Amino acid sequence: MEQQSLFEDNHNQPLASRLRPRNLDEFVGQRHLIGEGKVLRKLIESDNISSIIFWGNPGIGKTTLARIIANKTHSEFIDFSAVTSGIKEIKAVMTQAENNRKFGQKTIVFVDEIHRFNKAQQDAFLPFVEKGSIILIGATTENPSFEINSALLSRCKVFVFKPLETEDLVTLLKRAVTDERGFGNTNINIDDEFLTMIAEFANGDARSALSTLEMVILNGDTDENGTVNITKETLEQCISKKSLLYDKNGEEHYNIISALHKSMRNSDPDAAVYWLARMLEAGEDPLYIARRITRFASEDVGLADPHALELAVAAYQACHFIGMPECSVHLTQAVIYLSMAPKSNAMEVAYMLARKDAKEHIAEPVPLQIRNAPTKLMKELNYGKGYQYAHDYEEKMTSMQCLPDSLVGREYYIPTEQGLETKYKAKLQQIKDWKKSH
Repeated sequence: MEQQSLFEDNHNQPLASRLRPRNLDEFVGQRHLIGEGKVLRKLIESDNISSIIFWGNPGIGKTTLARIIANKTHSEFIDFSAVTSGIKEIKAVMTQAENNRKFGQKTIVFVDEIHRFNKAQQDAFLPFVEKGSIILIGATTENPSFEINSALLSRCKVFVFKPLETEDLVTLLKRAVTDERGFGNTNINIDDEFLTMIAEFANGDARSALSTLEMVILNGDTDENGTVNITKETLEQCISKKSLLYDKNGEEHYNIISALHKSMRNSDPDAAVYWLARMLEAGEDPLYIARRITRFASEDVGLADPHALELAVAAYQACHFIGMPECSVHLTQAVIYLSMAPKSNAMEVAYMLARKDAKEHIAEPVPLQIRNAPTKLMKELNYGKGYQYAHDYEEKMTSMQCLPDSLVGREYYIPTEQGLETKYKAKLQQIKDWKKSH
């Protein structure tokens, strides 16, 4: 257990640390988990916690709630960091926990940022969780489905933490101004409107909200009476740029690109441009977005508007030539065009159907008539025999069979009635009718 030095001054700690809630009544947000009568609150109050994972964005109370559990439980509580610990430290803690179990004492091990542990490190916990030597509490900002071993995850209950509401953050900020652990011993003059602006700027993150408030107050104007007055000018300087939640290697990356795709697919240019801006302003590589847009042009538009692919490729080239921030307008043009374009997933459907047959009929031989015969032996084996060169015929096509025998009659490309694909549908039907009659 950490001991406090006689010389340590708590007021030198960041505001977020000084104001960390000490019990469930001081905890702000997550009412769906720890509101009156909720399961997690009952487990904490009855000191009957089982192995659990807290999953959510930074600054929304995962570590704080673990600290509250530590203060509430009669078990030995061991605080463990995935950033600074390895297998050696894990084994030492597990040995201590096993000794505690022999004497009838439970051990709760809290692992902050558990997703930073590799598979071997996570596996080191597994046998001790299985036999009850420890109760594991893990906190992670990453999707546990991807970052935590399935065997370990199956033995833990996952609780999803939500970003804090603006009203929750305003409550927290007001407490910081009046609580003696915060600025309660200082006369602060700050409008409620400013507190709301700070809360909205924090984007659901309590740590960010408190850090911003601290910066605003420390840069406020102090009058002759010692009152710190917060002006709008000071506030605007401290919140000049909003911090966007985005991890280029994490789940939010995939959530937002999914939102962009689905907004374009749903012909919603406003939503599509918003998600595009979210990615670009958070620092996403414009070439990554351009590649995804190029895929969309064929997957979701296809021959309903063949120009869509040309525009997507042009947008990629423009991004490559000039980069950010100038290329944002080219991506916007492509995103709006694709959102407004007629939609057809016939290309995707065609390939998926063909892929299924290709896998299930993997050994299907190529029909002899469409094989090349570059050698005498191959000609003697009838390679290329019966081949009909389409350009030799008036219609520029023949009734020659090109699919393997077992797949004759299969249809993969099924045109829709969207945009120009109506013309291709009519043309394809003419081709099929001609081949059938010949």
